[in-house]
Amino acid sequence: MIRPTRASTNTRSRRHFLFASATGLIGMPGLMSTHAGSLAGRAKAKSTVLFFLSGGASHIDTWDMKPAAPAEYRGPFQTIATSAPAIKCCEHLPLMAQRAHQLAVVRSVDGKVNTNDHHAGYYYNLTGHVPDPTFLSLGNNRTPMPDDWPFMGSVIASRRWSDHPDLPGAVTLPQKPSKLPYTRPGQFAGKLGVAHDPLYILGSREKPLDFQAPALALQNGITAGRMQSRRDLLEVVDRVSLLRDTVHLPKAWSTQQQRAFSLLTNDQTLRAVDVSREPIALRERYGNTINGMSLLAARRLVEAGVPFVTVFWMEDEAIDKKCASAGGWDTHANNFVCLKDHLLPEFDRCFSAFLDDLSERGLLDQTLVLVNSEMGRTPKIGDVRSGGVTGAGRDHWTHCQSVLLTGGGIRGGQVYGSSDARAEYPTDKPVTPAHITKTVYRAMGIDDLSAIDAQGRPYDLLPEGNPLLELFA
Repeated sequence: MIRPTRASTNTRSRRHFLFASATGLIGMPGLMSTHAGSLAGRAKAKSTVLFFLSGGASHIDTWDMKPAAPAEYRGPFQTIATSAPAIKCCEHLPLMAQRAHQLAVVRSVDGKVNTNDHHAGYYYNLTGHVPDPTFLSLGNNRTPMPDDWPFMGSVIASRRWSDHPDLPGAVTLPQKPSKLPYTRPGQFAGKLGVAHDPLYILGSREKPLDFQAPALALQNGITAGRMQSRRDLLEVVDRVSLLRDTVHLPKAWSTQQQRAFSLLTNDQTLRAVDVSREPIALRERYGNTINGMSLLAARRLVEAGVPFVTVFWMEDEAIDKKCASAGGWDTHANNFVCLKDHLLPEFDRCFSAFLDDLSERGLLDQTLVLVNSEMGRTPKIGDVRSGGVTGAGRDHWTHCQSVLLTGGGIRGGQVYGSSDARAEYPTDKPVTPAHITKTVYRAMGIDDLSAIDAQGRPYDLLPEGNPLLELFA
């Protein structure tokens, strides 16, 4: 079931979107070089789904295991063979092991940041840009800023906004990380403007079928029919007519007006995330958890034509104290118990179901799927914050992490790069989050990343990194 709700002060409202669109305080399509007409010929992927394992997933316990390393590094988990000879993975991922022939595993991502912490790790992996010094000086108080580099989903949304003008270019569910006031930077459009922010669809572990769309609520009791007759959007435009007159882009202006109006009056997005429409057997295959239902909603959004969908893994607060992890992948304590009993089984079930669902519907080949996290975990077991070795936790480790890619033209069954004997640092073919971001852009047919700011100055949305062309079939 999907329920639109009234926007709160903690949620960027769609009215904010309208105002920003009308005033030109956003990155309008007319201010950017989109080359939309040439994208379709190069792009294998029509959509991208990012499954982000919030908290920092342990690479050495999943996709980059080191069975020959000393016990204090390798831990108790065993490796198992998979459907791809080049790939071995953790024994607690049996369903994904059967589908490894679909995967490309990048084991050499160096996402090192100056804070070795979540805020900077999110920013680097979501935007492809090295965090600036304010991440070190402000710490958790370094919340999103208007001139941040844009989220990769926002960049794709800005390029693909005209493909389906009645749908948002980017959708994020089932949460906006992290708990207020510590909102993670990197998940917004930043300098591209709020018009390209993702639309947030919110859910809960308690009611995994019951998604909410606060940003699509019509405020003050205005119905869609009343909105249609009054054209409330034009009232917003009139209130900022003075600013409007300074913008000499009438075509882009008109297009933005129509897009904003369509989002407010069209319930296509709401229908797309109504997972209660799906057969019970399919929902059970995904697991009937909020993360599983979010992936099921992502599949429905891909079918509807949304270019970029993000699923941020929702934490389970019931295991917070056991794992010292806020209930997610940030396993500072009892790393192996928490992975074996909770995190890996849920991931294995819902993600394997998602890949099968895409494949059975003929969507996987045209949908790039990326599994990432803000960091890896310390290869040497023991976090001083949870009692050292006896606490059996792994601390933050941004120096090395693994990334999965599949679909969208990616050649499955391969491993790209490697880490050293203890999974501490990349050795062969080291890359950064910029390379991963550029690979996503390439799969989506986006090679031109030039843009022009509000002052008319050209800039490159991501000058660093190159797409990993070896990954493509």
